[in-house]
Amino acid sequence: MPLDPGTKSLLDFIAGAGYPPMHGGTPEAARKALRAMSVDLVQPADVIPVGSVEDLEAAGMAARVYRPEGEGPWPTLVYLHGGGFVIGDLDTHDQICRRLCSGASTVVVSVDYRLAPEAPYPAAVEDASAAVLWTAEHLHELGGTDLLAVGGDSAGGNLAAVVAQQHRDVVGAQVLIYPATHVLGDYPSRSQNGAGYLLETSTMEWFFAHYGPTLEEVDTPAVSPLLGDLVGLAPALLVTAEFDPLRDEGEAYADALTAAGVPVDRTRYDGLVHGFLDMAAVSPAVEAALVDLTARTKALLHG
Repeated sequence: MPLDPGTKSLLDFIAGAGYPPMHGGTPEAARKALRAMSVDLVQPADVIPVGSVEDLEAAGMAARVYRPEGEGPWPTLVYLHGGGFVIGDLDTHDQICRRLCSGASTVVVSVDYRLAPEAPYPAAVEDASAAVLWTAEHLHELGGTDLLAVGGDSAGGNLAAVVAQQHRDVVGAQVLIYPATHVLGDYPSRSQNGAGYLLETSTMEWFFAHYGPTLEEVDTPAVSPLLGDLVGLAPALLVTAEFDPLRDEGEAYADALTAAGVPVDRTRYDGLVHGFLDMAAVSPAVEAALVDLTARTKALLHG
C-alpha cells in the first residue's frame, strides 16, 4: 500500500526543513532533535491521563512508574525506550508508556538505561537486565500481579528480546515494537526502505558505531537476538511497519519464535514507517495503529 498521507506530510516537512541528517551530527544534537520531535510537540491537553505517575530509582537507574486508574493489581510491563542505544529518555517515550498503561491496564516501569557512546555495549543490556530483575523483586509493591512482561521499540525492542531470553524464568510476555533483531542479516527491507523513510541505513550504521559491540559480539544473541535459543520463551506481540528497514528482521524473528513453539501475535502496519509511535498527531492511520497495538498488548497481558 502507499505511504500513509499524514506520515508523508511529516517526512516532506522534515526533508524540506534543511536540517542536517542525524548521522552527520553529534549524539547531543541527535538527542535534542528527538526531544523536539516528541516532548516539545506534546501540549498539556494531549497528555494521556493515567492513575498515577511516580519517578523513582530502579537498580540504580532513574525510572518512571505509571499505574492505571482504579484498583489493582495489574500486570507489569518493563518498557525500554528506542533511540538506537544513543538517544531517547523517559520523557521522549512518556506518551507511549501512558497509552499502554491506560489502554492495556498495566503498570508500566520505564527505565532510563545508559546510552552510548558514553556507556557503550554492553551497558544497555546490563541495565535492561537489572531493571527486569529489580521489577521482579518489587512487583507487588508496584501494584502488580505475578505477570512481568518486557517491551520496547526499536533498540528498546532489541533489548527487550535480549532480556526475555536471558530471564526466561521471570519474563511472562514480550511486546516487541519494530525491533532490531539481526544486525548482520541481509534483508530486502534494508535496501527497499533504507532511504527516505526517517530511519536510514546511514543512521543505523551511525547508531551501531556508537553502540560499540565488536564484530564478534554483534553476531551473538546479546546483540542479535534472532541468533539465540528461542525455545520456551514467553508469548510475544511483534509489531512491524511496512516502510521500515527493520521490517523483515522483525518478521523473521516472529517466524523463528513461531518455529520454536512460542505463541506470537504478529502484525504489520501498512503505510507506516519506523518511529510511528510519535506520529499520532499528524496521522489518523498512526492513531488507529496505536489503538490496535494497545488492544493487542492488553489481550497479551490479560489473556
